[in-house]
Amino acid sequence: MDIEYLINKLSTTNSLCFDELLYLIKNIDKQGLELRQNLYKLASHTRDKYYGNKVFLRGLVEVSNYCKSDCYYCGIRCSNKNVDRYRLDKKDILDCCEIGYKIGYKTFVLQSGEDLYFDDDKMCDIISCIKNKYPDCAITLSLGEKSYDTYKKYFLSGADRYLLRHETSSESHYSKLHPSNLKLSNRKECLENLKEIGFQIGAGFMVDSPFQTDEDIVNDLLYLKELNPHMVGIGPFIPHHDTIFKDYKPGDLNKTLLILSITRLLLPASLLPATTALASIDPKGRNMGLLAGCNVIMPNLSPYELRNKYSLYDNKLSTGCEAYEYHKSLEDTINNLGLSIDYSRGDNINWRRVKCL
Repeated sequence: MDIEYLINKLSTTNSLCFDELLYLIKNIDKQGLELRQNLYKLASHTRDKYYGNKVFLRGLVEVSNYCKSDCYYCGIRCSNKNVDRYRLDKKDILDCCEIGYKIGYKTFVLQSGEDLYFDDDKMCDIISCIKNKYPDCAITLSLGEKSYDTYKKYFLSGADRYLLRHETSSESHYSKLHPSNLKLSNRKECLENLKEIGFQIGAGFMVDSPFQTDEDIVNDLLYLKELNPHMVGIGPFIPHHDTIFKDYKPGDLNKTLLILSITRLLLPASLLPATTALASIDPKGRNMGLLAGCNVIMPNLSPYELRNKYSLYDNKLSTGCEAYEYHKSLEDTINNLGLSIDYSRGDNINWRRVKCL
């Protein structure tokens, strides 16, 4: 197969079969670096076609690092006794949103471990308070696996989006990353439920996670193509020192950028973040992600003194241009890339909020 042909086919049809995707991933750099750069340019042009040269900002609030789950790769897993646990109260969360709103953010992302303290009543109260105070803003949740009824309550309270990475579409791979009580089938069912209720949904996975093969990555890409989420979160695996994967190598930057560009072309209307993990493995990682087709950044609005406690992986970037304090520097950096910050809600262009029955 010819790599240039595959790149052109992907950019024009937004589709490749399993064998074509696998060949592209394994061989793109064997015929010269200019092919990779061409892929990045096509991905960026595709983003611009659907969204212009805009980069959407989401204000991230890390609500709690308590978690009932024990995912093997995660630094805040419930069995890690070395974590200094915290949770924000309602006032703390609203204060974070107020700071973000004053800057101009029109989306707030509430992210948390699966903290049982936040039952439906507490979380729905928080969601409705944010929505009532900032009716022009979108609310994104990333709170893990919940029941259909809980998701529906979140939606009816005013939440607009839900991020839930599927992590891997392979049952065998999933079982190597998670304890036996967590099932891939339930994760996928959650994503289907969220979509049925009316959320903008986000799925995704880590690149170079332990035991991952290129075949796994291709299956992940094909699963995303079938699911057709509104958002896709893809970043490199980064080990945490208090997990069984502490000695594993972090994900490769160039491979992650490659997968991001392919994802942009497979799902041209997707909202694609340049993740914190990407910026954490390389100082220029986020900028490189934007030049490879990404169009979302999530600066951290969490209280400064707590950011290092929400430690999913080692060396997480929580200061500098990733943090809200440096939003002017972030704006200058993005402008220098030939892109522009968009302070609107930044909804997926194919989504309209409909009343949940």
